[in-house]
Amino acid sequence: MVEHNVEHNATIQQIIQAMTSKGWRITEQRKSMATLFAGAEGYLSPKDVYDYMKIPYPGVSFDTVYRNLRLLSEMGVLEQFYFNEGLKFRASCLKHHHHHLICMNCEKTMTFDFCPMKFMSTLPGNYEIVQHRFEVFGTCPDCTNAKKNQKQAEPVTVE
Repeated sequence: MVEHNVEHNATIQQIIQAMTSKGWRITEQRKSMATLFAGAEGYLSPKDVYDYMKIPYPGVSFDTVYRNLRLLSEMGVLEQFYFNEGLKFRASCLKHHHHHLICMNCEKTMTFDFCPMKFMSTLPGNYEIVQHRFEVFGTCPDCTNAKKNQKQAEPVTVE
């Protein structure tokens, strides 16, 4: 539990530091957003963030929330992912270089250390690589098993 609190506080500080380095005023609303992402277990849609923010800050607009999400993503403290139901965000994992396996059904995410960039000695167009992301989307074992069990439980109809 102590390790989780240390990690939670470090994530909040990382987000606030990124805002400060870009000259942002650190308002209570922005601290609240940093705290939300530091404590989130999964991915948050812009609507999730707006619904959370409008309770303590009824005057906040969806546009303001979305603009802050986009800017925090551009700063690298939030990562954005496109799921079937739309764009979602989560706090960036900056502890060490890794990539993600993401379940398209339940959004469970596993990290793995394999990096395909090691095997890409030449890329087309003479690009100078500044950064990269590598996510693999699929179905986790729990969701795969649940789907198999559901199919087995379905009654067979004979016509």
